[in-house]
Amino acid sequence: MEKKGFLIDMDGVIYRGSEPIPGAVEFINRLRDMGYPFLFLTNNSQRTNRDVCYKLRKMGFNVNDEDIFTCAMATARYLASRKENGTAYVIGEGGLLTELHNIGYSIVDDHPDFVIIGEGRTIMLESVDKAINMILGGAKLIATNLDPNCPVGNGKYRAGCGAFVAMLEFATGRQAFSVGKPSPVMMRMARKMLGLSTDQTIMIGDTMGTDILGAGSMGFTTVLTLSGVTKEADLAQFGYTPDFIIHSIRDLLDDGLFGRVLAERGCFLVGEEK
Repeated sequence: MEKKGFLIDMDGVIYRGSEPIPGAVEFINRLRDMGYPFLFLTNNSQRTNRDVCYKLRKMGFNVNDEDIFTCAMATARYLASRKENGTAYVIGEGGLLTELHNIGYSIVDDHPDFVIIGEGRTIMLESVDKAINMILGGAKLIATNLDPNCPVGNGKYRAGCGAFVAMLEFATGRQAFSVGKPSPVMMRMARKMLGLSTDQTIMIGDTMGTDILGAGSMGFTTVLTLSGVTKEADLAQFGYTPDFIIHSIRDLLDDGLFGRVLAERGCFLVGEEK
């Protein structure tokens, strides 16, 4: 068996809300049984990989903590490579704070090395004002991701990390450095964690602007599933295309299509015979 591996987005790809997408549990079991390495990628920095793993196991997925890689983990690893034992002012939640503590960073309220923005449901204007002054005072602005909004179920959304980052960029005139998808930083880290080369890596995602753009820019094989954010009618808006387009991850239980994805042979389009 030629070595191949999978990077897999989660919300909209393997589950919606608290329910697995039909065929997703079986597909992950198939990868495990056949020896294909995989890693779940998420741009949600709120929870630790252990928290995410617990959620997936409750849905019936056979996964471990090591199978999940969050943008908070990627951000922490990036910062550790830039400055050891640094300081940060953080607008975010527990998952991000935990990862920063794990690399030896201190969370401070004045004169930080970095201002770090992650996902948050209780962001206060006072925190934003403090961040603005810290950035103008010399702190570097780091974003875990630039997603403008986040789905919360029932077709509704809330403001994402990117919305707050844009506000800080406009207020300070400084541009943030983002680590999460589609940044090559997170994509490259994930590939290396699986021990894969570029041509051995396959990305499955539901979002053109993060999953497909990031993976395609890295030269990975890209599989877009229409079970999440992106719909068939949206594809005309983009100047790039996935290598494969599927209705849902259940399609990959088909041996013929799965083999084509592994071999990068052609493109399976919506409505095409598998």
